[in-house]
Amino acid sequence: MTWRRWLTRPILTATAAGAGTLLGAAGGSVAAGAYFARRLLTPDEDQPDDVVVLAHAGRELSLGVTSETIVPGRYGLWLDGGAGHARVGRILRRDAVSVTRELVAVDRGRLHPGPARWNQYWFWDRPRVSMGIPDEDAVILTELGPAPAWIVPSGPGSAAETWAVLVHGRGARKEETLRAVPVLRRAGITSLVVGYRNDPDAPRGPDGRYSLGLAEWRDVDAALRYAVRRGARRVVLFGWSMGGAIALQVLDNSVLADRICGVVLDSAVLDWTAVMRHHARLQRVPEWVVRVASALMGMSRAGGLVGVREPIDIARTDWVGRSGELDRPLLVIHSDGDDFVPIGPAVELARRRPDIVRFERWEAAGHCREWNHDTDRWERVVTEFVTSL
Repeated sequence: MTWRRWLTRPILTATAAGAGTLLGAAGGSVAAGAYFARRLLTPDEDQPDDVVVLAHAGRELSLGVTSETIVPGRYGLWLDGGAGHARVGRILRRDAVSVTRELVAVDRGRLHPGPARWNQYWFWDRPRVSMGIPDEDAVILTELGPAPAWIVPSGPGSAAETWAVLVHGRGARKEETLRAVPVLRRAGITSLVVGYRNDPDAPRGPDGRYSLGLAEWRDVDAALRYAVRRGARRVVLFGWSMGGAIALQVLDNSVLADRICGVVLDSAVLDWTAVMRHHARLQRVPEWVVRVASALMGMSRAGGLVGVREPIDIARTDWVGRSGELDRPLLVIHSDGDDFVPIGPAVELARRRPDIVRFERWEAAGHCREWNHDTDRWERVVTEFVTSL
């Protein structure tokens, strides 16, 4: 997921520019709210490098210290603007300016000193390439056109009546979800790895904006229909970050919701208003900007200001407030170390619905990086959950 470039100084600039008069203040408020909303709803085409490779020799790689490079676990590095990929493992040593980690592999491209991009993609390509597991190409016919997907059949001898639909997060790629595939395969579950509108390899939405799950769910619902046509009698939905918000909208809206036997939510957005308030605090943006942005997104006549054709009723994304409507088993995985999607809504949802929620709380893992931080634990809890269904 790409969140870092969501908010920048123009929000405050837009506010200040019109603050000289009452009319100007109102105009500035609308401008600030519209900018805030647009940054949230606009896919990030530019994903800049965010770490520096200092040196490498043999099985060691030295990186500049950042909040992410010093967290234990195993991670990926995009090289040369995403053309190459490497994998790094445990921390070997560190000082004030550098951290040396185990260099596990250079999967493609060339590793050299200079900028790179830190990521959670241990599996950097489709399953047959990055995992050595057979896969199939699939085409999901969404309302906007065909979207490519991958099918990973369950292990030999399995009946394959249970499928899992894996949904990545905002600005991420299908590869983000592949960490679940080996677990599901061992459990006798077929994986369907899907994308949705505005992905680079999927159809563009009518306005080219995200709808926070309120439109994207229809693309994933098309994948659910595909799985049922292929013989799925039960389906487990997996959603990472915004993919979790999408999965819950599928559960809420699909005519095939009775086929969904459980949902796994990893670092999921359970309340978009909470996410917006969190980022406003991080960027020292007044909370009224969030209120204006939410109002503009929900107004049909304000669509042009925020760039959307369909109003976005953000209240429908609040699954803490709507917790009483949930009726399927949920595995909720979240971390206190998530600085993009705050953990608060996950904690509160687990408190309100202990009858259906299994809550697994990490401490230091970053956003969508619980698997990276503690692979054994992640795979154990997911295995226990899907087999219990």
